Amino acid sequence: MGSSYHQFCPVSKAMELLDERWTILLIRELVTGSRRFNDLRRGLPRMSPSLLSKRLGQLARAGVIERQAHGNEVLYVLTPAGEELRPIVEALGAWGVRWIGHLGREDLDPNLLLWDMHRNVDHAAVPAGRTVVHFGFPDVPQPSRDWWLVITEDDVDVCDADPGYEVTLSVTVDLRCMTQIWRGDLSWSAATRSGAITCAGPHAMRRALPSWFLPSRFASVERAPQPLPVVTA
Repeated sequence: MGSSYHQFCPVSKAMELLDERWTILLIRELVTGSRRFNDLRRGLPRMSPSLLSKRLGQLARAGVIERQAHGNEVLYVLTPAGEELRPIVEALGAWGVRWIGHLGREDLDPNLLLWDMHRNVDHAAVPAGRTVVHFGFPDVPQPSRDWWLVITEDDVDVCDADPGYEVTLSVTVDLRCMTQIWRGDLSWSAATRSGAITCAGPHAMRRALPSWFLPSRFASVERAPQPLPVVTA
């Protein structure tokens, strides 16, 4: 746990555990379904493996998560105490979308974007068999410009190298624009009409593409009429 605030207030007692760097974002990943260490790393790519291990150990000792062995795998699962943090994480996300409108260039990451999108694939809407969607971000330097989602009936892989399968659809869009679409700040249809996003592939599949993804959990949050001002350090 972090250092004590030495206050009896339950908010302060909770924050002694939760306000250490990366802890809430780690819980965010667990809430959104990541269970394996490598999956947690994909959702927190700037967190070192050693720190991730340390935070997982802290949360396990505190009773927020438990380690479960499944064959040769170790899964990290929220306990009832951890599950109670779900609405708190969701409320923080909704508040951030509503009030924090500014996204700096350093906030944009194709890896994190595709990782979030892959969790929201609607398998019932995607054609049967293997579907490969290529995303090209022309504003992103190589080698992070091209990404692929390989969708099968019960799985979605995020690839930063060509997986070698025939591409079903190829999407070209600036990273900021795709992030705005995913956050709900801009609609697929508006981006398509403006030419901000282009898609190559069969016409029927191009039209169906937006329906292959369930909306981001924060896309429907009503935005504040005036976001909070940008504060620099």
